[in-house]
Amino acid sequence: MKNKTQNRMLEINGVQVEVASTAGFCFGVARAMQLTQTLLKEGKQVATLGPLIHNPQVIQTLEKAGVTTAGSVEEIPENAVAVVRSHGVPLATYQQLQQKGLVVADATCPFVTKIQKIAEEYGEKGGTVLVAGDATHPEVQGIAGHTAGPVFVFKNLAELREVLPKIDTEKPVAMVAQTTYEVTKWLESVSFIKKECTNCAIFDTICNATWARQQEAEEMARRCDLVIVVGGYGSSNTKKLYNVAAAHTRAVQVETAAELTKAMFNGVRRVGITAGASTPAPVIEEVLNRMSDEIRDGEISFEEMLNDSMKPVHAGQVVKGVVVEVSPSEITVDIGTKQTGIVKLEELTDDPAVRSADELVKRDEEIELVVVKVNDQDGIIYLSKRQMEARKGAEEVAKAAEEGTVMDGYVIESNKGGLVALVKGVKVFIPASQATVRRGEDYTTLVRKHVQLKIKEFSPRRTIGSIREVMAAELDAQREAFWAEVEVGKHYVGAVKSLTSYGAFVDIGGVDGLVHISELSWSRIKHPSEIVNVGDTIEVYVKDLDRDNHKVSLGFKKQEDNPWEKLRGEYPIGSNFTATVVSVTQFGAFVRILPGIDGLVHISEISYDRVERVADVLSVGQEVEVKLLDVDFDRKRISLSMKALLPVPEETVKSGDDEMVASSSAEETVVTPEIEAEMEASAPAVEVVSEEVTEEAPVEEAAEEAPAEEAAEEAPAEEVAEEAPVEEAAAEEAPAEEAEEK
Repeated sequence: MKNKTQNRMLEINGVQVEVASTAGFCFGVARAMQLTQTLLKEGKQVATLGPLIHNPQVIQTLEKAGVTTAGSVEEIPENAVAVVRSHGVPLATYQQLQQKGLVVADATCPFVTKIQKIAEEYGEKGGTVLVAGDATHPEVQGIAGHTAGPVFVFKNLAELREVLPKIDTEKPVAMVAQTTYEVTKWLESVSFIKKECTNCAIFDTICNATWARQQEAEEMARRCDLVIVVGGYGSSNTKKLYNVAAAHTRAVQVETAAELTKAMFNGVRRVGITAGASTPAPVIEEVLNRMSDEIRDGEISFEEMLNDSMKPVHAGQVVKGVVVEVSPSEITVDIGTKQTGIVKLEELTDDPAVRSADELVKRDEEIELVVVKVNDQDGIIYLSKRQMEARKGAEEVAKAAEEGTVMDGYVIESNKGGLVALVKGVKVFIPASQATVRRGEDYTTLVRKHVQLKIKEFSPRRTIGSIREVMAAELDAQREAFWAEVEVGKHYVGAVKSLTSYGAFVDIGGVDGLVHISELSWSRIKHPSEIVNVGDTIEVYVKDLDRDNHKVSLGFKKQEDNPWEKLRGEYPIGSNFTATVVSVTQFGAFVRILPGIDGLVHISEISYDRVERVADVLSVGQEVEVKLLDVDFDRKRISLSMKALLPVPEETVKSGDDEMVASSSAEETVVTPEIEAEMEASAPAVEVVSEEVTEEAPVEEAAEEAPAEEAAEEAPAEEVAEEAPVEEAAAEEAPAEEAEEK
């Protein structure tokens, strides 16, 4: 595509200046401006929905003329004419304007309207719309708001590749582009989608003015030593013009003429000027005039600037430069030479948490850099801020090694031997033995975290540090403070550091206390991992202290959660309730009253009829109605009856066989050694007797339980124990509460 109008050519003090014929307002922006100015001339109160164009100077001029810039429909005055800018708005916004009863002047660019109609059409078909552009740009948001179907926005080919698997290719698919989208990126996307999604309808919706403007910027950049792109920093098409020009020569973007400096023109023989679609002609002229003044300035002759620009630059040289452009992936720096200075993001910092260059540097900032590579053929000098900081940092790290100073570092990777951290730009190796306080602790969790460390050894080839020394000193201080204030009953919030078969060790401030397995749950558990895991944060309280041996025993389970207390308060003797059978034995059935508490329905309390086999009457999982006959809270035994809730058989009442029934019941309660063994095996444990333990010697549970304390044949049926009592652990074992501090 050739330009219909010749570019404007000037010569200023020996410097060739070329002004692009396409620079300035595009058709859509000019139309929106004309519509707004006409409304003002008619004496209307005007409010634009968002900035009319992306140019601060134009917006200021409009505001002085009485135009209000509204951030939302709610902010538009009721008597004002609402102007929809050239970017367009979603359908929902039109509905809001209508509901408010506002007069609307629609200045949406016809090229944008065309894209909105495509999106609407494919949405009605239930199809997917792919939009190449910036998801935060109002034009793209407006397009997305015109389709009822799925819509995916991608800014480059990489994002399109990620989006494609999410698309239902069985339904219609359309791909459009933001009117100001970068042409080269669009062509890449088109080539890709044609191969990967053959049923995708492709609509070339980049406006003709954008195509022409970008092509002209590229051709100009190939001819010029410097291209100045004039336009608002919030303008999408201006930014894309800069990217196009910067791909072929040194380029700078300015919003106003005041941003031009002499340094920009050092070593420049030919300058190109172009401008975004929202840049008014007067601003372009101001830039041209200011540039002429800078070039003509007699303080530094053009010949002197040219000579300065020809000074040789070599790899490893330290230079100072001024940041003239910042993008997410790199910055452009003027170091006073003919070549363009480029600093890639990876050469700005080693910190992987930094995702964009603008987090580190700003325009017009002066920075010190190291020359990495000189490419005279392409006219580019590659520079590094990271290497410059590493040079300075090496001096600080060497000094810290001598003085034992604690330094801040950022861990960037781990390996079998330990960690690698960056300290002032210097890579420091931290052996695994020096990475954590506790041996065997997973040091890889420190990757991508900031740490404090001491430099143990420094040399240009290898620097070694220790995190452990810093942490150990901190822990010593924490321990001293802990023992000064700790007392029995005090509550702490701590992290679970390790688990053993007999309990969990919890860090409560530099000191590890033991929560014995019997203190983790009111129910019997086989291993602490059923309740807690390493890394969990839990609330504990101090049960016992051994200050001489620095041992702390901790409690975890709360009294209010004790199921026996709940039983005492909610189930009075004589109460009736429904329970589930959890086990069936020769002498009766155990039913679940509360989690962790089972009661026994003796065989004689199942029915008035004689029951030969409990399994013939009851089965596991069956729900039954029972009456609470008795509870022995000391021995944790509960007697229940199903029979007590049944009507007394008529023949029993008539015969007056009470003695026979009692005799029969008594006969059923006879507990032989075989039945006793079955009771012990069948009855679920209600509470774990607190075994005593030391950290060094885990508790072994008693291999055998003691025989029943009472002769079963002398006890009434309703008083049959739920389980045989468990004998206390051997007295010679150390108390469970006395866990040694780790």
